Amino acid sequence: MTGWRLSIPSTPYFDEIHYLPAAREILSLFTEGRGAYLNREHPQLAKELIAVGIAVFGDNALGWRIMPWLCGVLAYFAALRTMWHASADRFATLAFGVLLATGFHLFIHARIAMLDIVMVAGLAVAAWQFAGACAQPETGRRRLVFTGVAIGAALGAKWNAIPLAMAPGITFFIARGLAGRRRLFLSRRGAPVPGITLLEAFVWLGILPLAVYAATFIPGYWLAEYLHPSPLAEKGLIGFHRDIFALQSELMTPHRYMSGWSQWVLNLRAVWYLYEPIDGAQRGVMLIGNPLTMLLGLPALVWCLFIGIWQRNWARLGAVLGYAISLGFWIAAPKPVQFYYHYFMPSLFLLGALALTCSDLRRLPYGRGLGWAIPAASAAVFAYFFPIIAALPLKSSDSFITWVWLPGWS
Repeated sequence: MTGWRLSIPSTPYFDEIHYLPAAREILSLFTEGRGAYLNREHPQLAKELIAVGIAVFGDNALGWRIMPWLCGVLAYFAALRTMWHASADRFATLAFGVLLATGFHLFIHARIAMLDIVMVAGLAVAAWQFAGACAQPETGRRRLVFTGVAIGAALGAKWNAIPLAMAPGITFFIARGLAGRRRLFLSRRGAPVPGITLLEAFVWLGILPLAVYAATFIPGYWLAEYLHPSPLAEKGLIGFHRDIFALQSELMTPHRYMSGWSQWVLNLRAVWYLYEPIDGAQRGVMLIGNPLTMLLGLPALVWCLFIGIWQRNWARLGAVLGYAISLGFWIAAPKPVQFYYHYFMPSLFLLGALALTCSDLRRLPYGRGLGWAIPAASAAVFAYFFPIIAALPLKSSDSFITWVWLPGWS
């Protein structure tokens, strides 16, 4: 479904105007032997993947968006596998599949050539592999290697991945420390992955991600302005990162769509990725969260926190902690201009908590129907908003009023 009419709109929209020129320059490095280093404020991997799509399918809308779409499919599959390994709950996994597919964020970002979906795919694969290593220790070493590679890929797409990228390593350290082993660093016994020492886990979850991340910059050593050296080759990887940090921190100009974390939590502020006549019709893409599940997910987080502590249920605690870590990053981030799309990762954990709560509701005497009704209602809301999140033809220039329920959505 998410790949349907992927090439509409047929011209770049929203932040594609920043990332497509950078991807074209990466591609020109291999086709013409030179290219400028554009969009220096972000790492390279997502733009390299967009360049691969252009190389295979051409410099057109399909070529721009095919790799982000594939990353969206991967993120969806990996998120469901994470839920299954973490909870071993079939209904929660199925409910999560419905809630995630109809939650707006994943659908919209799988259809646009931005960096976020590549980062989310990397983090989702890392979560899948780490949860799988904990659930099936006999596959632990292989899965921890894949976890490290996926973390490095997520970091190579966008720095927003940093707080969650640290979570597997910190989790391993705390769990092994609580196991009370005398040889903390060399013991192979105890949670979270028996058979793997803490020292080996540091290699897979600490060193390997950094190596993969560094490798994503390799093409940048040859990207340069004409007759000027590459800024990466000139300053070195560490020196160049000072420039990235400076560029990340200098965005101070107010923007009409800027918002804060409290508005994200209550789904009060939308971002219009598109609203204009294009491809023979008035079309729009409005980024908000599903109005039903974004709000129902808040009490679900509280419920999961309570049940997680009371029953020592790590799947429910994981959903709450993942939400807190990914949202807390933006509360503390020194970046004054922020946007609702930064709520992408927290929204995934929120939907995970809601899916687990739906499963709990089914076990209550009068909650069985509600456990089924919430995913069904989410799908109905998604269908209602589908024209304005999928760039379908609209009747007129003021059709947006149909979906603008709150002042902050306009």
